Amino acid sequence: MAITLTQKAAAHVNRNLQKRGKGCGLRLGVRTTGCSGLAYQLEYVDDAAPEDQMFESNGVKIFIDPKSLAYLDGTELDFVREGLNEGFKFQNPNMKDECGCGESFRV
Repeated sequence: MAITLTQKAAAHVNRNLQKRGKGCGLRLGVRTTGCSGLAYQLEYVDDAAPEDQMFESNGVKIFIDPKSLAYLDGTELDFVREGLNEGFKFQNPNMKDECGCGESFRV
């Protein structure tokens, strides 16, 4: 089981952690929402929860709760710029379908 970040994603996370002046990594999770059922959830972590699973990729610690891990195992997180937009892009091998707007997915 693994969750990874590309070098671009890791650089973006590290820059934002430095700007914040605190934090030990990134929390990745899923929540129930949208027309396809699940949505990704990202937040910076100041203190890890005891039940968190921790991965490290390109120098960034990634924390994930056990429930979310089943949906996200094998996911690679990238940071992309497309025209004037930029943001995280998820390469999730477990995803079977996503809604038309790209806000939610199904496994």
